[in-house]
Amino acid sequence: MKLLFLNGPNLNMLGIREPDIYGRQTYEDLKQYIRDFCKELGVEECGIFQSNHEGALVDAIQDAYGKFDGIVINPAAYTHTSVALLDALKAVGLPAVEVHLSDVSRREDFRQVSYVRPACCKTIAGHGFAGYKLAAEHLAALHAGHRKQ
Repeated sequence: MKLLFLNGPNLNMLGIREPDIYGRQTYEDLKQYIRDFCKELGVEECGIFQSNHEGALVDAIQDAYGKFDGIVINPAAYTHTSVALLDALKAVGLPAVEVHLSDVSRREDFRQVSYVRPACCKTIAGHGFAGYKLAAEHLAALHAGHRKQ
């Protein structure tokens, strides 16, 4: 199984940005956490990409077609604004899980809208870094189910 982990704007500022909401661990810590649990899960390839630019995230989603078996995406602020990310996810047709470090359901009203959710098979929010592992486990289970058929 090959998974792509996409992270949107400001996630490169983890540890600095609003540590009371996002914690004190850095983006480098998140990348290492992802690499570690991917080894644990037997993920053959683990791509990790972050950008503050919507088009770069769209390009990464499109580039995943034919290369990855699933996408874990934390679109960050683009969750609430980006039809382009939604369309890219729908275009490639890969199973995707939407992840948020914080519990967006308990935050500002504008964070209640997710444009990417209709293209995702699951949403995981409020579990911090562990949400990425939960997402990967969900995609691994889907992948195993499809291989049996």
